[in-house]
Amino acid sequence: MRNIGVIGALGLMGALAGCAAEVPAERLQTSSAAIRGAEEVGAPRVPQAALHLQLAKEQAEKAQKMIAAGDREQAAMVLLRAEADANLAIALARVTNEQHEAEVAAQKVRDLKATNK
Repeated sequence: MRNIGVIGALGLMGALAGCAAEVPAERLQTSSAAIRGAEEVGAPRVPQAALHLQLAKEQAEKAQKMIAAGDREQAAMVLLRAEADANLAIALARVTNEQHEAEVAAQKVRDLKATNK
């Protein structure tokens, strides 16, 4: 009876270890996707967004080294930060792009008003 409990505990520990092994790979994919997204929306051209994009890239590289060294739990946290920085870069780039589009539209309205006078 005692052996069943030990075997069950070992099985649970193995399952949890398997889940922990998956977390960094999954996090690495989501942070990489967020970094690509930031690049696609033009974050490198927006100074504040570019800063957060660079931080995200550095954190992703650091996490890859941690994964290689076997520190998966810490790597997962660093990847969360990388994803957050990449998402912030996306938001900052989008806001800047939308502000620029709004300024262009406002200028067109002013130009139309000036020609209709």
